[in-house]
Amino acid sequence: MTEGIELLGSGQTALRRMTDDRRRLLTDLVAARRAARLSQTEIAARMHTSQSAVARLEAGQVDVRISTLERYAAAIGSRITWELDPGVG
Repeated sequence: MTEGIELLGSGQTALRRMTDDRRRLLTDLVAARRAARLSQTEIAARMHTSQSAVARLEAGQVDVRISTLERYAAAIGSRITWELDPGVG
């Protein structure tokens, strides 16, 4: 029974870490947009979506696809790099 509790605790820690990583990525994307002096409306036009969709993405209100994050990054003149961290979680 103890093993299950340890696994649950480890899983919760991994989920918390992933949530923090996503929040940090969104914060970085918004900071880059603002540094580039681009509005949500301008980003939306470049992404071929609505300003409200960009606002929801930035607020973390949607579970966004990787391709959407990549399009957002491209719209602000950036790119997202990915890395695998094996054995974490």
